[in-house]
Amino acid sequence: MPTQDKPHIGRPRSFDADEALRRAMLVFWEQGYEGASLADLTGAMGITKTSMYAAFGNKEQLFRKALALYDEGPASYGPRAWAEPTAAKVAAAILNGAVRATTDPDCPPGCLGVQGSLAAGELGLPARELLVEWRNAARRALEKRFQRAVDEHDLPPSADPARLARYVMTVAFGIAVEAASGASREELQEVAVAALSNWPELQRPQ
Repeated sequence: MPTQDKPHIGRPRSFDADEALRRAMLVFWEQGYEGASLADLTGAMGITKTSMYAAFGNKEQLFRKALALYDEGPASYGPRAWAEPTAAKVAAAILNGAVRATTDPDCPPGCLGVQGSLAAGELGLPARELLVEWRNAARRALEKRFQRAVDEHDLPPSADPARLARYVMTVAFGIAVEAASGASREELQEVAVAALSNWPELQRPQ
């Protein structure tokens, strides 16, 4: 009796998952979480909805993966900035990095972490909460770095690490909003320079 062929299990994907995720990240970046429909996402990714769900999960799970990719790529200037030797250089690296990342001609203007879900309704609440925590985590990390600067006498004792961290992040996220509104790299670089001109300096003994 002839044997029947068993169905093939575990067929390899016929698409590049890394490239598909990169394209999804760009759609979320440009259109926001709620503005990006499944048709928009799968069309940009070049896959079917079935393949998307199998490879990345639902839309919220896909967004989380896209944000992680954004964090490792376009937004990676932030974690790199913590390693700068002084608090002033940390702040400069963040603001200059924000200008470059939000005006990159090869990417949508602005910042996925800022505009991805600013105007989210009930359906976009999980994405909005995720992005709020993403931004707050960056601010807390910066505050910790500035506290170290105070402890190491790089910043004056009167410096408030929490206030400085909020100041830098507010300017950085404002740069992203302005970039999304059409501000040029040159204009935003002027904003970064102006913000850094107010940096507290340690008074050295004469």
